[in-house]
Amino acid sequence: MKKRGPFSYLTLALALLFLLGPFVVIFVASFGEKRTLAFPPESWSLVWFEKVFATHSFLEAFQTSLVIAAESSLTALLLGIPAAYALVRFKFPGQNALEIVFASPAIVPGLVVGLALLRYFVLVSGLPVMTGLYLGHTAILFPYTVRVVSGSLRNLDPSIEAAAVSLGASRLRSFMAVVLPNIRSGILAAFILAFITSFNNVPISLFLTGPGVTTLPIRMMLYWEYNFDPTIAALSTLLIVMTVLVVQSMERVLNVSAHM
Repeated sequence: MKKRGPFSYLTLALALLFLLGPFVVIFVASFGEKRTLAFPPESWSLVWFEKVFATHSFLEAFQTSLVIAAESSLTALLLGIPAAYALVRFKFPGQNALEIVFASPAIVPGLVVGLALLRYFVLVSGLPVMTGLYLGHTAILFPYTVRVVSGSLRNLDPSIEAAAVSLGASRLRSFMAVVLPNIRSGILAAFILAFITSFNNVPISLFLTGPGVTTLPIRMMLYWEYNFDPTIAALSTLLIVMTVLVVQSMERVLNVSAHM
């Protein structure tokens, strides 16, 4: 094996600094005591973390984002798994066009999608804000679930499923008993990606939120517009820690690493 030179380590260090530097700045600045965001802080305090938990609007927006992300991610999976299976296992006329249609919410700019969904769900259909958010997030998450699950299905040998069918299992039974257990890592990856995408979404939520219903990213933007204290930095630190813990916990529980 060729030995790495100093340039390789320097490149790696610069890449890590570029990728992780902003997170380090936010993490350190969130522990500052002063009322203005500063890096590095002159004194240390947990007062801004206390303010996050004491601010009712943050807690309410967090709950809204959590509910919308969970519901829309599960719905996108329920729709995406059979769609991915049909695209991978069958050949039919218009398949390529259908794949483009399925991917369109992820290709079109988010602001355009948000405006279109606002016109359709709210102004035309008159749906409640929560329902509009749920449907809008499901629409933008669907392409991600299809792509990730499709990748797992393409890596699964179809002869395994064919063997189950030849032994007398129906298509549905072979799908439930053979296919799903073998692509569970892909399903989990699709759910995590969809959940994080929904939870952090701004363009769609910006158009579909309404009076009394606001997601956490939108609430953070509104707060930051009028305040420059480290509260948002503290909240961002909590979200980063929460995301890492959730991903690591799900990998341990379902033993994803052993199936990747």
